[in-house]
Amino acid sequence: MLRTTTCGALTIENLGENVILCGWVQKSRDLGGMTFIDIRDRYGITQLVFNMDDNRELCEAARSLGREFVIKASGLVVERSNKNLKMPTGEVEIKITALEILNAAKLPPFMIDDETDGGDDLRMKYRYLDLRRNPIRNNMVLRHKMAQAVRRYLDNLDFIEVETPVLIKSTPEGARDFVVPSRMNEGQFYALPQSPQTFKQLLMVSGFDRYFQIVKCFRDEDLRADRQPEFTQIDCEMSFIEQEDILNTFEGLIRTLFKDLKDFDLPEVPRMQYSDAMKFYGSDKPDTRFEMQFVELTDLVKGKDFPVFDSAEMIIGINATGCASYTRKQMDELTEFVKRQQIGATGLIYMRHNEDGSLKSSVDKFYNEEELKKWSAAMNTQPGDLVLIMSGLTDKVRKQLSELRLEMGTRLGLRDKNKFSALWVLDFPLLEWDEESERYHAMHHPFTSPKPEDIALLDTDPGNVRANAYDMVVNGTEIGGGSIRIHDRALQALMFKHLGFSPEDAQQQFGFLMDAFEFGAPPHGGIAFGFDRLCSIFAGLDSIRDVIAFPKNNSGRDVMIDSPSTIDEKQMKELKIQTTV
Repeated sequence: MLRTTTCGALTIENLGENVILCGWVQKSRDLGGMTFIDIRDRYGITQLVFNMDDNRELCEAARSLGREFVIKASGLVVERSNKNLKMPTGEVEIKITALEILNAAKLPPFMIDDETDGGDDLRMKYRYLDLRRNPIRNNMVLRHKMAQAVRRYLDNLDFIEVETPVLIKSTPEGARDFVVPSRMNEGQFYALPQSPQTFKQLLMVSGFDRYFQIVKCFRDEDLRADRQPEFTQIDCEMSFIEQEDILNTFEGLIRTLFKDLKDFDLPEVPRMQYSDAMKFYGSDKPDTRFEMQFVELTDLVKGKDFPVFDSAEMIIGINATGCASYTRKQMDELTEFVKRQQIGATGLIYMRHNEDGSLKSSVDKFYNEEELKKWSAAMNTQPGDLVLIMSGLTDKVRKQLSELRLEMGTRLGLRDKNKFSALWVLDFPLLEWDEESERYHAMHHPFTSPKPEDIALLDTDPGNVRANAYDMVVNGTEIGGGSIRIHDRALQALMFKHLGFSPEDAQQQFGFLMDAFEFGAPPHGGIAFGFDRLCSIFAGLDSIRDVIAFPKNNSGRDVMIDSPSTIDEKQMKELKIQTTV
């Protein structure tokens, strides 16, 4: 080894030792007769000291070092006169006796420091430099520790880690596939897996009753803060179980991760029906760090000749505690917020419960104080509270008010990243209607089992069939989802029929799975957690980018290696591919 120890290991206990350190120059300070160099590796920083009186040549060499030079330094551990107790190595420094430049460095395009002057685009272009920064490196360490904790927990429960193929068959359901041309099979393509779904079900048929995999998945979809074209899942499946077994097993996993990595005792995770999540929060992934539940006011406020309410299918409100003092400017900001294109509301109605007990609304022309008292009672307001009301079509207005609720939670400081609230959301609809294709699509995937008591509704009322499905939500983010699977060929065929597959299409796309079900498929179910999302929540980040070593930007590009890119004409000919771009 070129070094005897790391830059984060030395303490007062090491006084008098001769050591060799290797690392990068973090910064230097020239004080005339003395020069101080901070040397950094992934373990920490140690101060090196060069004295002009002791060794002029070494001191001159130290003065020539630039930021990010890679050096090897030998010397004696001595006690610092001006100690820095904020650093693990802050009580000591190294009195240098030998210095070697292992590699000089250009001046980096941004500061390699906790607080950098580099913007997102610049840091992504030079990601290998960004990874030297403590915040990003700490995220990678967190990711590593989480992966190890997952493996320990599942191994202790007899789960087996099995790798599944990356080059698979394209299927029409779900997001768009990334496809890979096959040179040996002209005109045919592989797809990169959106998940190992069918393979883990086949592993259950194979008798591997407890499977997991920390696996790369790929989806060609529009990107945002919590999406990347390639991402990582903790993929799990179990045989001979019921829904309760899945919930208990994987609630245990999440609670173990919180304890091991955050030293936080996550309470028992409450459960909520999908229908209640939509009714009270307008979202299938409600942020339960704060209350502010929806209250339906439709019957209470209709019939007063206010056209906006009288023409609405649904009228709902939230109580923003303590916000009655909001100024006209603040109310205008909220109105503009809900009118943004992404939300699409036409306006916002409000009522103040003033500190003196009086009630004042933005629609006093239509509602007197006696009627506003009924609003107050329904919304359970106290002096100082502000009621925010929206109206429209049921599904649309719930989504709009959900966005406003989250905005108010943010404004009121109720969405603390250091506070954690988990929730199971259960019994999703099995199918959802798509206006464009004029047919039902699987809300999760085509292999999700319906609730046994709802199977008869598939023929008469498919929109009201509930799925044996469940999601885990933490702080308003879906971190995992799964279901009990269909394991019977006849029921799977019926499901494909209701999804618009002809028997021939179903056989072509999923015949291998249907055939496998005829050889003794056990009852089984599973769940997949978004590993990147989990890491970002634990790291207190809004985006998953900074928990991924080499992420893509919002256009799906890796600007560091300039990918995707065109390929050589010779390769194109070998693959029998022509482009029309």
